[in-house]
Amino acid sequence: MSNYPIRFGFCLPIFAWPGARLFRTPGFATLDAQRCMQLGALAEQLGYDSLWAADHLMLGHEDAILEGWTVLAAVAGMTQKAQLGIIHYNNVFRHPAFTAKMISTLDQISNGRMIHFVDLGNNAREYLSYGMHEDDARERRIAQMVEGLELTLRLWAANEPLTFSGTHYFTRDAVCNPKPLQQPCPKIWLGEVHPAIVDATVKYADAWNSVPVPMAELRKRITLLDEACTAAGRDPESLEKTLEIQILVAPTLDALREKLQTLLALAPPGDAPQPDMAAFVSGATDELPEELRESWWAGTPEMVCDRVSECIQLGFTHFMGWFVDAPDDSGMRLFAQEVAPHFRPH
Repeated sequence: MSNYPIRFGFCLPIFAWPGARLFRTPGFATLDAQRCMQLGALAEQLGYDSLWAADHLMLGHEDAILEGWTVLAAVAGMTQKAQLGIIHYNNVFRHPAFTAKMISTLDQISNGRMIHFVDLGNNAREYLSYGMHEDDARERRIAQMVEGLELTLRLWAANEPLTFSGTHYFTRDAVCNPKPLQQPCPKIWLGEVHPAIVDATVKYADAWNSVPVPMAELRKRITLLDEACTAAGRDPESLEKTLEIQILVAPTLDALREKLQTLLALAPPGDAPQPDMAAFVSGATDELPEELRESWWAGTPEMVCDRVSECIQLGFTHFMGWFVDAPDDSGMRLFAQEVAPHFRPH
C-alpha cells in the first residue's frame, strides 16, 4: 500500500471515436467542443482532483481533435482547484525550451496546479503529416524526449542564462522567467515500460503512469518498475504510480447494457462488437466482456469499487478516467457520488 492520497482525474473528451471498439470517447458521434468544456468544468464541481487533455493533432472521427495545450489553458481559467495536465505530452510537438516557458506560465496563472506528464509521441502519422519529424525512429524519439526533459528541468533551475548543447536540442543564453510557481518545479510524470523510459523515470520522475492493460500485465509492470528503482538505489515507494483507465458505470447491469447499446448504435456499418460484448448486451449472459473485466472499470458502483480496490492494492493512487459514455454526464456523476467517496479520507 502507498502513502500517497487516492485521487481521481477526469480526461476531457476533446475528440470523438464512435464505434464498436469503444475507445476513450465513443459516446460522441462527432466532436462537440462546447460540451467538452462544460464537462471539464463539471468535473471540478463534482470533486475530481485533476483534469487532463490529450495531445494529438489528428485523431478520432474525421481526425477532428482539439489542440490539447489550448484546451488546458482555457480549462485553467474555468477552474480553481483541480490539478492540470496534458496526458502524454508529446515532446515532438514543441521544443522543450518552449515547453519550459509554457508550463511555467500556466503554473503561474493556475496558482501552481500543473503536472508535466511528458511522452515521446506515438502517433507517427501526426508528426510526419505536420512536418515535425522526418521519420518514425522510436529509439531516437525516446532519446529526444529524455534530453528534452533534462533541458526543461535545467531551464527551470537556472539562475543565469542557459546555454545547452545536446545531441538533439540547443539553447544559447536562454532565460525562463518567471519560474514555475511550484518549487523546485511541477511534478514530473513518465510512463510505459520501454527500458530507456523506465531508466528516465527512475532518474527524473515523481510518478509513473500506465495505460489500461489487464491486471496481470499491470502486476508485471509494477514489478519491473520496482526492480529498476531498487537497482538504481531509489526507494520504489518514492515513485507514485498512476493509471489511465476507461470507465463505464451504471446503477444496474441492465442500465449498463442500455449504455452499451447506445454506444454501439453509433458504430459505422460493418463495425461489429466482439461476440462476448454482443452476448452481454443482448442479455444472454451477465458476465462482462473480457476487455471490460480486465482493462476497464465497468459495471455497477459496487463492481467498480472492487476494481478500484484491486488497483490500489497494486500500488496505484492517481487515476485518470476516460468516461466512455460522454457526452452523457450520468456516469461521471455516479462515479463521483457512489465510488470515489469510498476511497476518500473521512
